[in-house]
Amino acid sequence: MQDKTILITGGTGSFGSVMVQHALRRGAREIRILSRDEEKQDTMRNRLREARLSFYIGDVRDIGSVDRAMAGVDLVFHAAALKQVPSCEFFPMEAVRTNVMGSSNVIDSAIANGIERVVCLSTDKAVLPINAMGMSKALMEKLVQAASRRRNGTGTIVACVRYGNVMYSRGSVIPLFVEQIRSGGPVTVTNPEMTRFLLPLSDSVALVEHALTHAEPGDVFIKKAPACTILTLAQALNALLGADAEIRTIGVRHGEKLYETLATADELASADDQDAYWRIRMDGRDLDYASYFSEGDPRVARLVDYTSHNTERLDINGTMALLKALPEFRAAVGG
Repeated sequence: MQDKTILITGGTGSFGSVMVQHALRRGAREIRILSRDEEKQDTMRNRLREARLSFYIGDVRDIGSVDRAMAGVDLVFHAAALKQVPSCEFFPMEAVRTNVMGSSNVIDSAIANGIERVVCLSTDKAVLPINAMGMSKALMEKLVQAASRRRNGTGTIVACVRYGNVMYSRGSVIPLFVEQIRSGGPVTVTNPEMTRFLLPLSDSVALVEHALTHAEPGDVFIKKAPACTILTLAQALNALLGADAEIRTIGVRHGEKLYETLATADELASADDQDAYWRIRMDGRDLDYASYFSEGDPRVARLVDYTSHNTERLDINGTMALLKALPEFRAAVGG
């Protein structure tokens, strides 16, 4: 990132806010924030007071505003998205317009402007998706791969990262639970046996930088992460806050799974194990129908899916330790 001009779409969100500060420390020449919310932009501008930041009001749905922000950029982090599962269930076409068509605009504009590298942020919900948000993100991944096939390994490198729930990000369950506990309860869990991956914001930034450094066209990078049950998370927060709030089961929301999947067995069969990460390479076959319809794929899936049910499972003490290490959590609860 040293001396680079960087564009972050959705840059005022939880990930964008952390990545901005990371890129500043890395010596970026200019960081452009493209987003729709002028209030959040103004808050970031006044909080950081950094001359290297440039703010662009616009929407990834509008190719014109994307092109204006993209001109002269070296690196792109595409974080703009509709992320809430229930709202995407009720308004699926809005998810399509932002997560699919907006991503297409970002990818096409980056290629047209000769950008060096683009990293698109995906989610575990894109794997075996059952909700509109996950389906739209899965299509975003397909757009990345299709563009990479068309480029045939030349020019702009476009890749993805895929991760689960980012702890204490905007709209995540941990701030909700903290607020409920401080209000005396109850803490509302959908299903106590539901599991979710746990990823600190700092790890999501490290994953993106790993992809930025190592990606080849169409790659998907995954950060290996622990998980816990929703009940364990609620109990850990109760203990950390010195409370005994009631934990009440309210039932599963629209489009939710009992557990999340970060990679399928088929993907892992040909993935590169990079210690803390998985690298899933793009299926680079061209439009040769025989290989899809007659000959089949010689790879054999030797593994099971990588899910929040079969990854490292944290108990209450392990979850408490992870929470205590989060700067966002310490700031929210006064240290």
